[in-house]
Amino acid sequence: MEKKKITVQEIADALDHSLLRPDITVKELKEGCGLAKQYKCVSVCVRPSDLPIVIRELEGTDVLPTTVIGFPHGTCTTETKVFETKDAILKGAVEVDMVMNIGRFLSGEYDYVLDEIKQVAKAAHDGGAKLKVIFENYYLTDEQIIKASELAKAGGADFSKTSTGYAGGGATIHDLKIMVEHADGMKVKAAGGVKTLDAALAVLATGTVRIGTRSSKNILEEAVKRDEKGELFLSDEGELGTGY
Repeated sequence: MEKKKITVQEIADALDHSLLRPDITVKELKEGCGLAKQYKCVSVCVRPSDLPIVIRELEGTDVLPTTVIGFPHGTCTTETKVFETKDAILKGAVEVDMVMNIGRFLSGEYDYVLDEIKQVAKAAHDGGAKLKVIFENYYLTDEQIIKASELAKAGGADFSKTSTGYAGGGATIHDLKIMVEHADGMKVKAAGGVKTLDAALAVLATGTVRIGTRSSKNILEEAVKRDEKGELFLSDEGELGTGY
């Protein structure tokens, strides 16, 4: 692809710094928020119960507090997801990443999936928050990714998102290109396997605008080094791994 310049801050503006591991301590949460503030990441994505801590740590900054709904399997009831969304917003979340009900989707119960997205989207938007719908692409074919994109759009989602990072695989360039092509006005977020600057640049080159990653520090420090050499460009050559 033709070289296209990108700035360090443009990369930081795409990074949702992930603090979702089940064993993360309060100390690590605070350190993660400090990192996001230092590197000016767009958001910190945390477990719902951690929101009060994170809100305090991010006070007075532009870093957005984000949380997850129905995470990581998407199997709780619609009513639970709606409650989680409202509760998260009351606790300060401005974006919520909801796992769709994967089993119902794979069963062809599209009306169920669509209704759930609509209800959670309404709860999010009524509270002034944005909704990302997580597909968990590891379980889906190309055609199913397209269908999930259509349902997310019809349900009122603001973003489609590849993965939780806790299935057998995460984001792939192939899947992201499909999601971007069929976003129909939604934005697209990659999660799972974006651990290096080259991987992040390859993801952004697809038109994806958000990346969920634990590796923000490594990505942005390498970006600074390349920028100083005049070598920071979008690229389609990065390889994605697994996990966050």
